Amino acid sequence: MLIDTHSHIYSEDFNDDIEEVLQNAYNNDVRKIVLPNIDSGTIKRLLDLSNAYPHVCYPLMGLHPTSVSHDYKEELSLVEYWLEKQKFYGIGEIGIDLYWDRTYINEQKDAFRHQIKLAKSRNLPIVIHVRESFNEVYEIVNEEQDGTLKGIFHCFSGDETEAKKVIDLGFFIRNWRSCDIQK
Repeated sequence: MLIDTHSHIYSEDFNDDIEEVLQNAYNNDVRKIVLPNIDSGTIKRLLDLSNAYPHVCYPLMGLHPTSVSHDYKEELSLVEYWLEKQKFYGIGEIGIDLYWDRTYINEQKDAFRHQIKLAKSRNLPIVIHVRESFNEVYEIVNEEQDGTLKGIFHCFSGDETEAKKVIDLGFFIRNWRSCDIQK
């Protein structure tokens, strides 16, 4: 059995062929698919797919760093709201992305730290998006690591030294040099 640890198959791109996508996954021994959220605009589709296929699709709740802007606190309120309403299997996709834009770097850091605290308070793993931001992400995770924080560094493109630092913090790495989320 295989587990797809990161998929956005709830996006509108899959509206017309989601059955085929799920069947292809099954035909290739993928039995579980983890679905990280992006922002308030994706929650309904994420939940609809997860509720339609509860033994295949496992939802995460979070605010993606490229969706952090001036209204990020409102977005985080929605994350908290949904965490109280439904079962989620982790907090994600969260982190810092400085590839596209550095305008909201302080807001991204604040949102990231806030969501880490949500994960710790609920004993949930986190899925961290880290692109062009290893030092910023590592500093926050290192500060927040109290032995209970766990998860995956997604979109990791660091070197061997950085990978060792991530592993030493107790995290897994999903190396995906070409991330699929664009601003």
